[in-house]
Amino acid sequence: MEPRTTLVLGASPEPSRYAYLAAQKLLAHGHRVVLVGKRSGTIGGVAIGPDLPAGADVDTVTLYLNPVVQEAWHDRLLQLAPRRIIFNPGTEHPAFAARAAAQGIEVLEACTLVMLGTGQY
Repeated sequence: MEPRTTLVLGASPEPSRYAYLAAQKLLAHGHRVVLVGKRSGTIGGVAIGPDLPAGADVDTVTLYLNPVVQEAWHDRLLQLAPRRIIFNPGTEHPAFAARAAAQGIEVLEACTLVMLGTGQY
């Protein structure tokens, strides 16, 4: 089975950030990642881009943007039609979660790092 792709929205080149740690752990677990953030850099050899790549086939979106900042991304994320969206702690957005669920997207309020560490990813 080919690995699924996770979009890490809010990726950061700063090693102390949870988005950085999650991207590293996703890569270590054999997942493909698309990294999108406002600061350029790399994580595990994967470049962080400023926007969604055209034609991205994304299975999971894991959010690391606060609810206000992420609003600019909502429509684009729904257009990706991912299988699920993970709202990491501090990123919860009930209205967006409801929109995603109404489109049949699985919505989780969870921690990607914990999910990976416990085999629930």
